[in-house]
Amino acid sequence: MRDINAHIEPEAIERRSFEIIESGVPEPRPFEGDEWLVVRRMIHTTADFGLLSLVNFHPDAIKSGIAALKSGCLIVTDTEMARTGITTRRMDRLGCRVECYMGEPEVKEKAQKEKITRASAAVDYALSRLNRAIYVVGNAPTALLRLLEYIKDGKCNPAVIVGMPVGFVNAAESKEMLMGQTGIPFITIEGRKGGSTLSASVVNQLAEMALAGFKR
Repeated sequence: MRDINAHIEPEAIERRSFEIIESGVPEPRPFEGDEWLVVRRMIHTTADFGLLSLVNFHPDAIKSGIAALKSGCLIVTDTEMARTGITTRRMDRLGCRVECYMGEPEVKEKAQKEKITRASAAVDYALSRLNRAIYVVGNAPTALLRLLEYIKDGKCNPAVIVGMPVGFVNAAESKEMLMGQTGIPFITIEGRKGGSTLSASVVNQLAEMALAGFKR
């Protein structure tokens, strides 16, 4: 049996994990620079090297995301899991707020009255707050579809969309629609994979880059 040290410091575990990922993806890698740092974080979160062929970046996504975070933007998530997965210590230093509106009474009432998903109703609730915000979708394709409708109609202008809904119904299709538009920067993955922890990891990595040399 291998000697396993259960008392490794968290920083050492993360550092060793990144070393393993780096060694498992020899150069030339499919992503470079800041994009590679984001993808590496995603692999670290999921242990899924298959993401290398699925991640898709809008050309301005990294730059727009970092600029928004440095400005102290609002971050809206489609689930409480994604909200809690975005680390408070990073957001506090940047002056950013992370909100999820799924539990708001108005959202619940609207969803029930109009027979729509709460995720869609939560986008409606957030609409007036979304200009220059970061919208994070890790679970609900209906949230991403609703958001894209509003963008198409010129009703909101997010700084960046982290669009990674997971599942079998409209998850892949909603992400195809996201990649099909060019007006709003995005980070997404093709196909059915996704999830709240994955989408949160992207925001955490963008925040790490925003904090590099950051002073408020």
